[in-house]
Amino acid sequence: MTATDTASPARPAPAGPFADLDTPDPLELLLGDPTDPGNPVGYQAFVDADEHGDFLPAGRKAMEAYGIGAEFVPTALGGRLAQADQLARVLRTVFRRDGALGLGFGAINLIASSTVWAAGDRAQRRWLADVLLGNGQTAGAITELAHGDDLARTRLTATPRGAELVLDGRKEVINNIARAHAITVLARTSTEPGNRSHSLLLVDPAAVPRDRLRFLPRFRTSGMRATHLGGVEFLECPVPASAVVGETGDAMETVLRCFQVTKSVASSAMVGALDTMLRTVTDFTLRRRLYDRTVAELPHARAQLTAAFTDLLVCDSLATTVCRSLHVLPGQTSVYAAAAKYLVPMIAQNAADGLAVLLSARSFLREGPHAVFQKHLRDLPVAALAHSGATICQATMIPQLPRLARKSWFSSAAPDPVLFRFGEPLPDLDFGRLAAGAGPDDRLIATLPAADLSADPALRVLHGRLLEELRALKDGWTGLPPRNRTPFAGPVAFELAERYAVLLAAAACVGVWQHNQDHPSPFVRDPAWLVCALDRLTARLGYDPVDGAREAGRAVFAELTARHAANTGFDLIGRRLC
Repeated sequence: MTATDTASPARPAPAGPFADLDTPDPLELLLGDPTDPGNPVGYQAFVDADEHGDFLPAGRKAMEAYGIGAEFVPTALGGRLAQADQLARVLRTVFRRDGALGLGFGAINLIASSTVWAAGDRAQRRWLADVLLGNGQTAGAITELAHGDDLARTRLTATPRGAELVLDGRKEVINNIARAHAITVLARTSTEPGNRSHSLLLVDPAAVPRDRLRFLPRFRTSGMRATHLGGVEFLECPVPASAVVGETGDAMETVLRCFQVTKSVASSAMVGALDTMLRTVTDFTLRRRLYDRTVAELPHARAQLTAAFTDLLVCDSLATTVCRSLHVLPGQTSVYAAAAKYLVPMIAQNAADGLAVLLSARSFLREGPHAVFQKHLRDLPVAALAHSGATICQATMIPQLPRLARKSWFSSAAPDPVLFRFGEPLPDLDFGRLAAGAGPDDRLIATLPAADLSADPALRVLHGRLLEELRALKDGWTGLPPRNRTPFAGPVAFELAERYAVLLAAAACVGVWQHNQDHPSPFVRDPAWLVCALDRLTARLGYDPVDGAREAGRAVFAELTARHAANTGFDLIGRRLC
């Protein structure tokens, strides 16, 4: 195995998300103003590339100039991967412009490499680090079209033959497979049933016999059209036995641990796409006039914009908190990551649909100043399905929630405030500390019983509703028959899993508001956004709007328009954009 030749440019370690909020981050500066029609990596350029169904060459060059591969390499190996929430914020900058670029030159590298950082030997980690630091591409050949996310039914085999393993079979719907310099392959290494029959292999496609490796035709998609989804077929292809990542037969546990990282980061990165959609529609409503006023002044439009901004803050609170839990609560993130990957895309899609109503016919236009909206609207469902869909995330949660309900809800202690303090650094991400299944101590949900929100009348009512729901949810889980506590559960368990995810999002919002009272923005310190966030979440649980939500909504809308005018991000960090 040989690494690519180009070296990634060295960059200083980030000084923290609240350092110099008035200056765009380095990648944002490199990509420039996306609304400038003359910008080669602006919105219009990405829309045009999407129409042609290929990556924008200037976008790919910009990623290489930034050295994006270093973001996925641990600092101990010369990269910049330290905190999961920091990585997600880098990817948000890309997703604001193009989901295909964010996935194909971003998140896919994390999916392919995380298992090697977790279980690979020193030589494997060094080789893969050099590939990524040299701007090489990676691919994770994990799924098979016939079985989707049911990895236990993998049919591609790796059979011992002397000092080699012989790969035989195919993988399909794999991002970047034909362009990859390194491929992580999930293969069956035993005919026995169970989870000890699969192994991971790190394959150098340039080192295998060319007649034993065949790339399959590309799959075209309606969203993220530039994404190169293809397939690969191994035809009794020999690879060295040293290609096995970790121990033979331990792939499932490794995948379960590492997918927590990829689910968390992918959920958080999606906030960038919603930011652009909200910004596009906000700009339209502030410029467009109807009935002698701007569209933004119309009550329905104002309510819809406020709701979408609130939803973005909810998504950011949950996704960023879960990213930080990988460092703070590594034994619990099996459930948290699945909940975030389930709920964040759902909320983002609902918000996007509401924004499309305001943009009306312009939400379908494929050219002009609003064309980026329809591109992101088509990209969102693909981003939601990428890596693991909603059903798989719920099926991951269901077997674990009855134990958490029985042993920890209303008894666990609240987590360390560092979990929510976005400006406070964390130890480098340690893949070895992640657990395949959640332990019995649900510290994040414990934020709700431990919180004191009595000072604000609206928050006091909302808090009471959340605690009432948590008690009902506990009773619901403890009363389920055994079959409904497995991935083969009926609809009632899936509904309970959804309600848990909503409560988890509420806990994240409460924790973020409580423990960021030193945030530079007065808005983040103010309870108005929390009132709106909890009101939106309790509405998902069937409650009516709380008294005081409309007044809080006015403050949220004022912040939205202020940030739009100042060209700052709509997320909780609120950094200046280009």
